[in-house]
Amino acid sequence: MVSRISSLKGGFFAAISVALLATMNTAAAGPRDKAFFESAAGAWKGPGEIVAGKYKGTKFTCNLTGEPSTDSDAGLKLDGICRVGVFKQPMSAVISQTGGSYTGKFLDGADGKGLDIVSGAINGDKIVLGINRAKLNGAMVARMQDSNSMNITISVKVEETMVPVIGLSLTRDMDQLAVGSIE
Repeated sequence: MVSRISSLKGGFFAAISVALLATMNTAAAGPRDKAFFESAAGAWKGPGEIVAGKYKGTKFTCNLTGEPSTDSDAGLKLDGICRVGVFKQPMSAVISQTGGSYTGKFLDGADGKGLDIVSGAINGDKIVLGINRAKLNGAMVARMQDSNSMNITISVKVEETMVPVIGLSLTRDMDQLAVGSIE
């Protein structure tokens, strides 16, 4: 089990970037999805922890910014960083709706040091995304607590059991909100 969880290390920070993207609602097609992507876009920050495996107990923080897709399909582009102590890892992701599901890549995808999104489904205020890297299969579950906070859990499949390995709590970064003047 440790070797399977350790193999997630290459895609660890990529999986964190799923967090912001996972808040997107694909339950309905077209304009409703696009509107949700637009409302979930913006700056997010928050702490996380690796809760299983070789790096159990490792704490990190992320600062992420999402922009909605500019084409006709619902989607989001994500950039930012996650930091463990003095070390930081750039984050990038592109996710798009394909039919009633999701596809996408985090960092450079499973062929590189990242992850692929291979499926996705919505149930109320929660989304479950299927993630893949080589022989490692897992899921990322994100739940919107309200319009300014969400919780994320990333799990890997070990035999027939899903084992949670990463937990993350993000809040909207109010310091990054644009403020206008009143005339």
